[in-house]
Amino acid sequence: MIQVVVSRVGRLDSSPTSCVVVMQEQGGARVLPIWIGQAEAEAIVRRMHNVPVPRPFTHDLIRNVIVGLGAKLLRVNITRVEDRTYYAELQLQLADKVIRMDARPSDAIAVALRLECPIFAAEELLLDPEEFEEADNEPESPEFGATPSPVFEDESMTDAELTADQLKRYLETLRPEDFGKFNP
Repeated sequence: MIQVVVSRVGRLDSSPTSCVVVMQEQGGARVLPIWIGQAEAEAIVRRMHNVPVPRPFTHDLIRNVIVGLGAKLLRVNITRVEDRTYYAELQLQLADKVIRMDARPSDAIAVALRLECPIFAAEELLLDPEEFEEADNEPESPEFGATPSPVFEDESMTDAELTADQLKRYLETLRPEDFGKFNP
């Protein structure tokens, strides 16, 4: 297993509800793109930028349950892909027991960010940046058919606030349908 970090989260041009989270090898260049839903992408971005919420969302609730039970999230493992579906697991420690729980990678990443827990990926899942770019530009490829438009680049992912340039890039990618159905 190789430790990875969230490099960027983007929206796919062909679908307003499909996004991609790009994990990058810590200290390296290899990447792991995982297609996720819009809600999960927003949960990841919200935590990366410390956006306050008035009430806990699902991933915040999971964090609160883990902490409230006195457990510790040791790590998240993105273990495999089968039929274009990625699998992950949470490794929790409760007292002297380690518990492994199946999870969707998007949920596991969102929870890991909230608990500042390391994320690992199976080495065979990582792609060289050139492989990712080639696959990303193949129009017939079902996995990489659309080009992700960056929501946030990784230039200051640890900053609590967005820079003016990051906010501008994010706002430029928004479309009317991103705001939901308008009812006057």
